[in-house]
Amino acid sequence: MTAGTRPEPPSPHLAEPGPPRTTTLTIGGMTCAACVGRVEKKLGRLDGVAASVNLATGRATVSHPAAVSVADLVTTVEAAGFTARLPEPAPAPEADDQPAPAGRPDRQEDDGARAERHRLLVTTLLSLPVLVLSMVPGWQFRDWQWLCFVLAAPVAVWGAAPFHARALRGLRHGAATMDTLVSLGVVASFTWSAYALFFGGAGAPGMTMPFSLLPAAGDGTAHLYLEAAVGVPLFVLAGRRMEARARRGTGAALRALAELAAKDVAVRTADGERRIAVDRLRVGDRFLVRPGERVATDGTVVDGSSALDLSLISGESRPVEVGPGATAVGGAVNSGGLLEVRADAVGADTQLARITRLVEDAQTGKTKVQRLADAVAAVFVPAVLTVSVSVLGFWLGAGAAPQAAVTAAVAVLVVACPCALGLATPTALLAATGRGAQLGILVRGPEALERLRRIDTVVLDKTGTLTTGRMGVTALTARTGGLDAAEALRLAAVVEQGSEHPLARAIGASAAERLPGQPLPPVTDFGATPGYGVHGTADRHRVEVIRPGDLTGLPAPLPDAVHTAETAGHTAVLVVVDGTPEAVIAVGDALRPDSYRAVDHLRRLGLRPVLATGDRAATARAVAGHLAITEIHAGARPEDKAALVTTLKEQGGRVAVVGDGVNDAAALALADLGIAMGSGTDAAIGAADVTLVREDLQAIADAVRLARRTLGTIRTNLVWAFGYNLVTVPLAAVGLLSPMFAAAAMSASSLLVVGNSLRLRGWRPGGPGGPARRPHSRPTRPRGETS
Repeated sequence: MTAGTRPEPPSPHLAEPGPPRTTTLTIGGMTCAACVGRVEKKLGRLDGVAASVNLATGRATVSHPAAVSVADLVTTVEAAGFTARLPEPAPAPEADDQPAPAGRPDRQEDDGARAERHRLLVTTLLSLPVLVLSMVPGWQFRDWQWLCFVLAAPVAVWGAAPFHARALRGLRHGAATMDTLVSLGVVASFTWSAYALFFGGAGAPGMTMPFSLLPAAGDGTAHLYLEAAVGVPLFVLAGRRMEARARRGTGAALRALAELAAKDVAVRTADGERRIAVDRLRVGDRFLVRPGERVATDGTVVDGSSALDLSLISGESRPVEVGPGATAVGGAVNSGGLLEVRADAVGADTQLARITRLVEDAQTGKTKVQRLADAVAAVFVPAVLTVSVSVLGFWLGAGAAPQAAVTAAVAVLVVACPCALGLATPTALLAATGRGAQLGILVRGPEALERLRRIDTVVLDKTGTLTTGRMGVTALTARTGGLDAAEALRLAAVVEQGSEHPLARAIGASAAERLPGQPLPPVTDFGATPGYGVHGTADRHRVEVIRPGDLTGLPAPLPDAVHTAETAGHTAVLVVVDGTPEAVIAVGDALRPDSYRAVDHLRRLGLRPVLATGDRAATARAVAGHLAITEIHAGARPEDKAALVTTLKEQGGRVAVVGDGVNDAAALALADLGIAMGSGTDAAIGAADVTLVREDLQAIADAVRLARRTLGTIRTNLVWAFGYNLVTVPLAAVGLLSPMFAAAAMSASSLLVVGNSLRLRGWRPGGPGGPARRPHSRPTRPRGETS
């Protein structure tokens, strides 16, 4: 919907009286914090309406009475000079390979980013010769000024076109933003330069233009300010490009959650089996889940037995055995046999949908720093415009020459253009994120660095974060005087060949690793008992691989091995050969080798570690015991983790969450800072502010140190940027600073900011005063830690 276009008439129920409603609108055309403030202010003038606008997501969350319709909200936003529409629901494709419609928002966003990148590239190529020739008098050849004019014209018109268009739109609605300041500066600089070339004597052959601190209005030749006309849009376009890159992927968490859900499902009807879109599924329908498929929605198993992988949903590291009457969670992966499930919840009522809403709600919030920036930006632009107009009027009223008055007014606009202010954070972020990437630390944006520096509590997920997230054989104990451990493992692996259970895959993988080059013979007489184990014939031996129940009568040291496995939160599997218990195989999720050192480093930085996992209490206690973590929250569902984060924040903590699964996405987004493991799911990475790519948890401590160093650099940059404006704007206003020198000063301030930021590229990790640690070194495993 374009600006000024009336939306379609709303449904009658929108205008009916009732309780307050919450509506989400997609806002188009916002470019800065001043735009955010204008939209919020316009919507807030409606009776009973409160709005929170998120620049990064381009969405407004509006609370309004039923008497205020969606059409009223859209019209109000359009009256502020922006576009507004209800978010388009994700289409349900009939086939996975169906292409996205050409008009979908994601395609439009890709086209817009491509156009902005092309505009910045062309602007850079045209602007660099103008800047060099204007700023280096020794390189100014005969008629150089006309070449600069030809190169500057497309930049001032086409390169700065987005600023001009948004400035005009704001003018129509009586509002001013950063775009207004940029547009006026470009127009004034280029227009005056054109006047100087054609009518002011600056186009004469052989003319040179040296640097001058004071406006030279009385020397008979008007000066050129083409470097300002091209430099202003170039710097602002580059700064916004860097900011856009930092904000990119804000909606990745929600998209990944949507992709996690099944697109279609096989249902059983009176006419047989047929596949339908998931959104056509209704409560009470029966659907099939084959091995390897995702459960389409929350339901109850009515037929079949299998093991469900819930690690992405609940954080449970071990597969959950399900049979008739058991609960099946939408999004879980079927690791075993065929299941028939009755749908108990569909659409927005499913657990996966609730996680999605938690992530979305958390991402629409605002920090205090962002609100302060919105307020400052809303005042800054009108103040600069007022100063510039006042300077022009003052000098004309004082009888000064028109060029001197215009020169002072343009100098105010140019010198106040916040290039250094706009580059202070992005360039430091760019240098820090580049260095962080070398260290395996990916940071989303400046707000993340600020929050990372201030955190005092770290909530750690277990599965896939402190542990490897993969089922494996952690211990193998053979009966005294019986088969050796390797032979017992081999026989168990032979029988497990007939099973698709994750425990079977873990045993098979361990056998292949420990017994390389020994192919396994086929199993005969295979049988499986759900929830109990498997049996079969291997090398003429009757082999059973079962979960031990009664430990009475087991020969030493098998009972001790079973207790040890259960105490560690692992699964004990008993191998029985020809009726004799021969070995116990412990299968579980092993700790990462660097977990202990990582948690210890967090304590040394003054951070409080908290373990929150969807796994069993015994497993959680075992892991916490290895890592000396005293605060444990076991059996935590996604909503429980989110509630824990809320509680810790209400107690005054600045909370960071470290996780890797979909079950962590809501807590990651709700926390003051979300840290995702690079090996985790797209949903977790999309919801997080920091992603750890390298398989080393000590990167968390390195990230905190990098954030503290980066924030110090940003503060230095901001002090310089603000100090530069405080000094140069008064000089320009009193006529002591020409636009040419103002542009040079603006460029110099930007270069100083960039140079200070680039110092971060040499930062090395390590504790205060300690030696730098190699980023990819493998730490020594602490004594007593499991492998």
